[in-house]
Amino acid sequence: MTAAFAALHRSGRPLLLPNAWDHASAAILAAHGFPAIGTTSLAVAAAAGLPDGAGATREQTLSLALTLGSEPFLLSVDAEDGFSDDPDEVAEFARELAAVGAVGINLEDGLGPADRHAAKIESVRAAAPDLFVNARTDTHWLGNGDPDETLSRLTAYQEAGAHGVFVPGLTDPGEITRLLRQLDVPLNVLHSPDGPSLQHLAGLGVRRVSLGSLLYRRALGAALEAATAVRSGRTAAGTTPSYEEIQRLSAPAASSSG
Repeated sequence: MTAAFAALHRSGRPLLLPNAWDHASAAILAAHGFPAIGTTSLAVAAAAGLPDGAGATREQTLSLALTLGSEPFLLSVDAEDGFSDDPDEVAEFARELAAVGAVGINLEDGLGPADRHAAKIESVRAAAPDLFVNARTDTHWLGNGDPDETLSRLTAYQEAGAHGVFVPGLTDPGEITRLLRQLDVPLNVLHSPDGPSLQHLAGLGVRRVSLGSLLYRRALGAALEAATAVRSGRTAAGTTPSYEEIQRLSAPAASSSG
């Protein structure tokens, strides 16, 4: 399974990774042809009434991985910074994710010390050698987008054993090309409505494009639009899966629950 996930980063087009937040959202994406599904930490935190990126959702993240890890799609888990500054504790969490069926983990540095993040990557590789480690740097989200710092961090994470590297907020084609020329592992970027298209990114050589929290935020927007439309006497627009379709998608989990 892990080899299959890694192979998706080497196919003829970038891996478009949609990010789910529960069983139904993951199942409907898989049913419509997405072979790999990620999770989104924002949605996991929001569902629990907790802040994202604050290390508060370790158990919720593991619980979602337990729910999704046995499903017939490849699962990569957004684990924030690993929910600890201790590389051994991060490695233990990665081991737990692998045990419930995850094939990938996304670890963000939050612009903390690069050597600490590299140590986490090394520990995860040792503890869960079959887990695809996608190492994220937040130089564009939390920093000033300095290209030299971005490259320095990605190089350190690559040397620590990351299978892929992720730079959310990176949209400039010239900078993407510059990084690709100096990296030996797949580059992951976050889809941006104002950034290059999937086809453009493919032409540049990007190997993975994540949707992040986009689908969750769009789902909330659609729910609000539907509620206000009905309140205003209008018919809610947009795609609405039927009750029966959602029941069918939930059937595998229901039948395995005993």
